[in-house]
Amino acid sequence: MRGALGGPRVLLRRLREVMAEPVHAQEKLDRIVIQIAANMVAEVCSVYVMRADGVLELYATEGLKREAVHLTAMRADEGLVGLIAREAEPLALSDAQSHPAFSYRPETGEEIYHAFLGVPILRAGNTLGVLVVQNRAHRLYSEEEIEALQTTAMVLAELIASGELQAIATPGADIAIRRPLHQRGVCLADGVGLGHVVLHEPRVVVKNLIAEDVQREVQRLEDAIAAMRAAIDKLIERGDVAHHGEHRDVLETVRMFANDQGWLRRIREAVLTGLTAEAAVERVQSDTRARLLRQTDPYLRERLHDLDDLANRLLHTLAGTDLATSREGLPENAILVARSMGPAALLDYDRAHLRGVILEEGGPTSHIAIVARALGIPAVGEVENITSLVEQGDAIIVDGGAGEVQIRPAPDVEAAYAEKARLRARRQEQYRSLRDVPSRTRDGLEIDLNINAGLIVDMPHLAETNAAGVGLFRTEIQFMVAQRLPTTGEQLALYASVLEAAQGLPVTFRTLDIGGDKVLPYMKQVEEENPALGWRAIRIGLDRPGLLRSQVRALLRAGAGHHLRIMFPMVATVEEFEMAKAIVAREEAHLARHGHPPPASLSLGVMVEVPSLLFHIDEVARRVDFMSVGSNDLMQFLFAADRENRQVSARFDPLCRPALRALKVVAERADALGCPVTVCGEIGGRPLEAMALIGLGYRRLSMSPSAVGPVKAMLLKLDAGAITAEMERLLAGDGDLSLRKALLRFAEANDVPL
Repeated sequence: MRGALGGPRVLLRRLREVMAEPVHAQEKLDRIVIQIAANMVAEVCSVYVMRADGVLELYATEGLKREAVHLTAMRADEGLVGLIAREAEPLALSDAQSHPAFSYRPETGEEIYHAFLGVPILRAGNTLGVLVVQNRAHRLYSEEEIEALQTTAMVLAELIASGELQAIATPGADIAIRRPLHQRGVCLADGVGLGHVVLHEPRVVVKNLIAEDVQREVQRLEDAIAAMRAAIDKLIERGDVAHHGEHRDVLETVRMFANDQGWLRRIREAVLTGLTAEAAVERVQSDTRARLLRQTDPYLRERLHDLDDLANRLLHTLAGTDLATSREGLPENAILVARSMGPAALLDYDRAHLRGVILEEGGPTSHIAIVARALGIPAVGEVENITSLVEQGDAIIVDGGAGEVQIRPAPDVEAAYAEKARLRARRQEQYRSLRDVPSRTRDGLEIDLNINAGLIVDMPHLAETNAAGVGLFRTEIQFMVAQRLPTTGEQLALYASVLEAAQGLPVTFRTLDIGGDKVLPYMKQVEEENPALGWRAIRIGLDRPGLLRSQVRALLRAGAGHHLRIMFPMVATVEEFEMAKAIVAREEAHLARHGHPPPASLSLGVMVEVPSLLFHIDEVARRVDFMSVGSNDLMQFLFAADRENRQVSARFDPLCRPALRALKVVAERADALGCPVTVCGEIGGRPLEAMALIGLGYRRLSMSPSAVGPVKAMLLKLDAGAITAEMERLLAGDGDLSLRKALLRFAEANDVPL
């Protein structure tokens, strides 16, 4: 490197020594800029740190006027320093003052310096500051010098990220890396959790930056690339993708990038400049991330996730560490943060120490959302870039109900959420006091409140809530969390345990509802243009009867001596129910031939979630023993609006007239034909919607266990006759499409708690 004294290896060794010294943060930073200036043979070296308000403040300088430190500041759209921060790219100029972005600051005395070299201080692609060197002479800085300064900036990024410089920040001007952040996502599971960040796939912290033996580092990189590719190939070939919460297509994309020569070439070139393999990966990925974060093209932004995933895998391979964080020794009050996770991965963690989950991906009906609700863990999904905004151990708050995340919260914010958590706990205690109060409206109408379940860990909620039974047991969750297809014996063991835990209360088992967004990792995925309307649920069961027969056989054997309720999902025609019923009859005959005792009684039902059933509801009601309204799917099919697509999911309200009229048809015809009907979708667990359902004629609701208390508190104050009359009046009208405001007014006027 031209003009350098000893090269980057000597400089970095000296910087490490300075950083380890037990001195005041300002003195440490002052020594660092002196070392950099000397090594670069530069007359000026300055460090600008990004503040929480987006302003770059001069924190240390060698060569400029010392009184300018903490006095000189500029916006990210101002000056050469602002340009570097904004573009996240190095800038080398032989005559800085002739550049149109140059901003003269008289307090610095920099007007006598012409040559200028500045590089962004990056961490995970986020700009933490800018490092600058200057010389009086008009000169061109070499590529080697730019590379050396970029490597040095990685050390400064570590110092800034540690939070040590916060001690010398101007009062009220926090540095950006430690600033409090408020992020929004979508609610996955209700509740408030306060704790500290645990990254599901923690980043490797690179300490050793400079290679002692470049050729050895090149070989280490090549070996790690080969090992990473082999590991990805093995995952795809095995289909073992559930462990990391990723679907096959995600891994296929990662494999594609793992063979991308452009990305790998840049890493190899970085190693040849003298970096360790780990430092080269971190440097290239941080630069790539900085560029892609500034892109507006959604396709390019999406590729950022894939490259992050790949870089993380490569770093873990180089470091010889596990990709996922250890499940052992989970700290108290852990908030799990991940790009994505599968339900099996979440179940691996110690529930006693887990206070919340935050994901970059995953919507309200995703597999992990179902499991989080079952475990009672507050969860928020679709929080953009969350894994790069936090550090391991950061204080963090997750508000599942509001879909909000507070990162490194200020003391007053933390106190407010702590109070919110206490209020919620007191409210839950009040709901628990209603446990033994009959679920009866003010005018004496009995309403059955059931819980939705899918895991054996859900079953204690029956006793805790005093629910009437399990209105929906999602059998597919056992399949989703397994590494392979559960055997008939394993299914039998689960179903028998569930019935035993229910202690005589009714349990409605829904047969496998897979396909669409519920892809089992060990089953071949069928490519479909529209999976939600494709080969899923009962359609798979009827086309692959071996799968359905195995499950029905396990259910019948588990149900020996019990009242067994089996429900078929996604039924679109009467004929589909008859075909499923025939499979059950065949399995009953098989078990009888082999001497297995039958259930004490058997009821077969369907989920009303395909709109076609609305138009032959009488024929269905005459043939089945019961019906359950799956309001989640029914609503998305009625309005042709994918509930996982945020652009369209809010375009309709389940409390609008068309939706409520459809639900009323089901309730009225079921009642007329003596067919019991339950609502087991999300709307059954919301007090306002539950109030409307009672007004439509529904007397059985099934919901998440945490919703039983609020819904019961509502119905105890509700006059069923009054809400029935109000619903008749509202549905007959032609005013606002949504009845939500009108129903809120009714609740307020009648003192119904929501």
